[in-house]
Amino acid sequence: MDDPMVERTCVVTRKVLEPNHLIRFVAGPDGQVVPDLKRTLPGRGVWVTAQQSVVLEAIKIGAFARGLKTNAKATSNLATLVEGLMEQQALGALGFARKAGECLTGSGKVEGSIRASKAITVLHAIDGAEDGLRKLSQATFAVHRDGGRKIKIWRVFSGQQMNLALGATNVIHASLIEGGAARHCLQRVVQLAKYREMETS
Repeated sequence: MDDPMVERTCVVTRKVLEPNHLIRFVAGPDGQVVPDLKRTLPGRGVWVTAQQSVVLEAIKIGAFARGLKTNAKATSNLATLVEGLMEQQALGALGFARKAGECLTGSGKVEGSIRASKAITVLHAIDGAEDGLRKLSQATFAVHRDGGRKIKIWRVFSGQQMNLALGATNVIHASLIEGGAARHCLQRVVQLAKYREMETS
């Protein structure tokens, strides 16, 4: 099994990166290329930069079979499958942050956590109203202007996804409060956004 702590080379870009910026793939028992997001599956692995466009390029040029030194086949929807798995991980982490008491919801609580410099990041639903986003953006700008931490706003989940993950209804925005579970969730959110090649607000 590959050592998850050693820097690896992307088979597409040939850049040497830390494992957190890469996705490991292995050949499954049926010969299909399988994403190994936790980097725990046995066997030879091949590493690809954790961006959807690079995974698509790897499929296009046949990089998986070359890197795995087998006739492993990558399905055409592999990049979408990876996105779905990363999304599930991020939503699961969001649920854990809620259980740990490190996630707040509701416009007033979220804005309050921003202005009190308690929030480490903010989540705003993809389908949330723009006026709500502007209000939160103004709060984060004011805090940073006054010497507080720079708080990013991420739009990676739909409102329905946030509802399910947080066991609530009508969740449009949430803030993550300092803590281990919140930090883990933020890491998953950032990885998902980078895979989608998205920008923060």
